[in-house]
Amino acid sequence: MLTLGDILNALVDQRPAWATQVITDAVVDSRHTIPGALFVAMPGEQVDGHRFVANAFERGAVCAFVQQDLPEPFPVLDLRPGAALNLGAGVELPCVLRVEDTLTALQSAASYWRRQLDIKVVGITGSVGKSTTKELVAAVLGQRYSTLKNSGNLNNEIGLPLTVLGLSDGHRRAVLEMGLYVPGEIAFLCDLAQPHIGVITNVGTVHAERAGSQEAIARGKAELVQALPPDGVAILNYDDPWVREMAGKTEAQVFYYGLDEQADLWADQVEGLGLEGIRFRLHYQNETLHLRVPMIGRHSVHTALRAAAVGLVDGLTWQEIVTGLRAGHTQLRLVAVRTESGALLLDDTYNASPQSTLAALNLLDEMDGRKVAVLGDMLELGPYEHEGHWKMGLRAAEVADELITIGERARVIAAAVRRTRFPEERIVELEDSQQAIDYLREKLRTDDVVLVKGSRGMRMDRIVASLEARS
Repeated sequence: MLTLGDILNALVDQRPAWATQVITDAVVDSRHTIPGALFVAMPGEQVDGHRFVANAFERGAVCAFVQQDLPEPFPVLDLRPGAALNLGAGVELPCVLRVEDTLTALQSAASYWRRQLDIKVVGITGSVGKSTTKELVAAVLGQRYSTLKNSGNLNNEIGLPLTVLGLSDGHRRAVLEMGLYVPGEIAFLCDLAQPHIGVITNVGTVHAERAGSQEAIARGKAELVQALPPDGVAILNYDDPWVREMAGKTEAQVFYYGLDEQADLWADQVEGLGLEGIRFRLHYQNETLHLRVPMIGRHSVHTALRAAAVGLVDGLTWQEIVTGLRAGHTQLRLVAVRTESGALLLDDTYNASPQSTLAALNLLDEMDGRKVAVLGDMLELGPYEHEGHWKMGLRAAEVADELITIGERARVIAAAVRRTRFPEERIVELEDSQQAIDYLREKLRTDDVVLVKGSRGMRMDRIVASLEARS
């Protein structure tokens, strides 16, 4: 178990005999504090964690990283370089650990702790599908091993070290989602986490506004496979040319998955069953399996392939893999709810990119009933903004019976639809989610199936929250 002695050893290379207090968790939000936790006071323009140290201690935290002096007279261990530090006498808990930079201290502690553990780490990155892949991989590996995964979207320079500090001696596997916002970030996370297996989902244009071109995004994602050891395994999407080419950038073994029979693990006869899941054939070496899994949308076959691939390279049996695929998955993003009128809302409002929006439209295509696509702006696409929205319009015209767009960027979707034979009277352009709520409340019918999809910043979740039937 992680102890206060491990924290001190990581930061000042000393492990006093009295520092045996077990650290149960690491948090940056005092509201999530549990007894025995380490609270990391992160400075910020809007919210400064130093204001909540006392609250964290009241909730049971035993120590806190701080980089500022506090008004409260808490016991302090000054761990800054050059400070007079005497660890021989012990300290009353809870105590403050004064450091130069709380984020650096958090990362240093996590890096140290990772290297103390005999554990295999699976790193996962990609433009779309990281979180669902993480969940399903953890479900598959959990059939044999005690497995830890990131909670929620704790996949960055703060969230990942928090997750690593949650590892214990009893864990045998960790499944860590890694997000990319700027070049070098995944390389940094890999240096901390030391992955042995790396999974790349795809390379899209989401975050292109920050990361740059699609080429730059591909280079950033490739940092994961470049960090793998020679005895590691890079699990690559054969269907994505950007990902397939990453085989030349790693010293690890390469395992391809996809819908092409050239892949090591591949699927065909993929059938979408709407909200009942998907059915497909799985091929590996001389084996063929017929599977049905409770994952929504035909695109989910790639998620199943990734999880199965991790299980195969990690030595799991087919029984363990299939059990994990069937029983362990919960749909993370898309939720189906009914309105008061009886219409079915497909709530996919967590976020949006061209790739995830296309997948959502493909699911809408599988559904029975009058199909309504409510599509909002896709943000952070940078130079791919116009192209991404235009392509979604062309697909929406093939799938939907009615199109409702929300936001200025989504007007490009409507413009693309108008270039087809789609009836003009079935195109509605609105400014914000409230207008959509008002419109849909008047227009929805019992047999309607309504996809609601847009970037988080468009607050399209309000549409679903307002229209969902109250039990």
